[in-house]
Amino acid sequence: MADALEVTAIWDGGYAATVEARGHRIAVDEPASAGGEDGGAMPTEIFCAALASCFCLAVAHVARRDGIELPAVTVDTRAERAGRELRYGRVVVTTRAPVPAGELETLVTRARRVCWVSNTLATPPAVEYRSTEEP
Repeated sequence: MADALEVTAIWDGGYAATVEARGHRIAVDEPASAGGEDGGAMPTEIFCAALASCFCLAVAHVARRDGIELPAVTVDTRAERAGRELRYGRVVVTTRAPVPAGELETLVTRARRVCWVSNTLATPPAVEYRSTEEP
């Protein structure tokens, strides 16, 4: 795995953008109620999707590594707004799988150690904003 990850967002007009990563594209837009055209997921939904999908894969990974048969796994995230601030103050991650509760709790505990998104949120990175003028 590379030490750096690069993703690009290209504005499509209005409140829409296309995100590109390794040749894959994700449509991003705001719902009509927020002035968009609802042509894709909201950026905040993609934030939650990153956490849910990374944790889902982490649970499957530790189960496979530990030799535990995991016929299915579903991870839901619920982001709760921090009062009137433009950020989330709490994110609840719920994992469901058709295995005994104690076994699932063990998988969840182990998955927390290998989930990149969880680890990044646990110790937030420094975010540096730069601007470059295009010719």
